[in-house]
Amino acid sequence: MNFYIVIPCHNEAQFIKQTLDSLVAQTLLPKKVVIVNDQSTDDSEEIISAFAKAYSFIEILNTTSSDIHLPGSKVIQAVQKGINTLDEDYDILCKFDADLIFPVNYLETIAHEFEKNPRIGMAGGFCYVEKNGDWVLENLTNKDHIRGALKAYRKECFKEIGGLKPAMGWDTIDELLAKYYNWQVITNDTLHVKHLKPTGNTYNKAAQFKQGEAFYGMRYGFWLTLIASIKLANRKGNLLLTNDYLRGYFRAKRSKKDHLVSAQEGTFIRNLRWKGIRSKLGV
Repeated sequence: MNFYIVIPCHNEAQFIKQTLDSLVAQTLLPKKVVIVNDQSTDDSEEIISAFAKAYSFIEILNTTSSDIHLPGSKVIQAVQKGINTLDEDYDILCKFDADLIFPVNYLETIAHEFEKNPRIGMAGGFCYVEKNGDWVLENLTNKDHIRGALKAYRKECFKEIGGLKPAMGWDTIDELLAKYYNWQVITNDTLHVKHLKPTGNTYNKAAQFKQGEAFYGMRYGFWLTLIASIKLANRKGNLLLTNDYLRGYFRAKRSKKDHLVSAQEGTFIRNLRWKGIRSKLGV
């Protein structure tokens, strides 16, 4: 299977070499890797350029976007710029972060997952972070969810869901839409990927409001938003964040912001979420 990989990068000089070292060492090499260097002011460009000179399948795309770091829109806009440079000669499209170390068999194992079942639309491993000298499962991880840091999409699935939404929550919306279109989303717990920079450590207050806006955009409704907000705040170890998420939700509702999914897709998403909650409660 042909893998195309797009990696957004902004000031990742501390990590990007380790990420690229792990990709060029894969037992199944990608056909193309595009690193979107989003106005980095550190040595990221020099490091990426050195890899591009050494490996014909690696390319650098220098671009400029907003200086404001809001998770979702900025990252996905950079990813889209990378996708726009690609041709159609791929089977699997990956969006990877620039601060990961992949096991050498990562792409080969992911390829096997896709080959086993033509209805698998998305696949991935799990992110591990260093804690007290050990690598432990990242606390934001769900066993049935692929972290936004290491998404892999079958081409047909990616096109059917309409690509990635440039908004916070994009890495949940993509899976929900994949299920709406009857694609399967699978994870492989044998694939441990080292995540060198824990997710969300640069998020600000505005980003917390954006999370609530995302719940509105996915048409969760109030009660699902409340449950999701408490759950996420608890995982981040700060239940006070629940208030920020809810404020973001109601701000979006009052301003009648555009939804991220259609009414029909929203109905499917709510039913799917409630079904999952009832299942966990044994109802």
